[in-house]
Amino acid sequence: MPTLPVLDMSNKKVGDIELSAEIFDVEINEGLVHQAVVMQLASRRLGTHSTKTRGMVRGGGRKPWRQKGTGRARVGSRRSPLWRGGGIIFGPHPRDYSFTMPRKQRRLALKCVLTDKVKSDNLIILDDLKFDEAKTKKFVEFQKTFGVDACKSLFITKELVESVVRSSNNLQNAKTISAIQLNAFDLLNCDKLFITKDAVEKIQEVYI
Repeated sequence: MPTLPVLDMSNKKVGDIELSAEIFDVEINEGLVHQAVVMQLASRRLGTHSTKTRGMVRGGGRKPWRQKGTGRARVGSRRSPLWRGGGIIFGPHPRDYSFTMPRKQRRLALKCVLTDKVKSDNLIILDDLKFDEAKTKKFVEFQKTFGVDACKSLFITKELVESVVRSSNNLQNAKTISAIQLNAFDLLNCDKLFITKDAVEKIQEVYI
């Protein structure tokens, strides 16, 4: 069972926390994590791309020339896919790219990524995370306190805190989500992961 220090917002240790081995110390399955990320990205695709077949293209009602005797290839329509301005052969059409994974596999993928963050020392447990007012400047100062102002950071709180979300919205290298919004892509896309103490308890409550 891994044990990590609990830090306050000034980067000072205020205690320790024991993390559940069922979530933060599992055998890492890279293939499963990859599948979970592909599933998440696939569900984001709009799938609105569309092309017209020869039956959808305007025009082409009249045969360009007679069938025989001209010395040219026989043609039935100017909208043939072989002609400029004609239809598209096997072109893309609107479709849904999303697919699903079993619930146990999705949860195990999250556990694998969380375990990797612990083993690579990229997980930081915060005692609390909140600001008196929503100021981007204060959030940047907070990042500099932990030396993460130059890298991508993900901040997870038990519930979305308005002052934290608004303070980090203008920063490209910071993102804030709640414990129930936990997902494999955001976890992998960050260099440093910050989780508040109560968010850890929420995650362990849900995923054990």
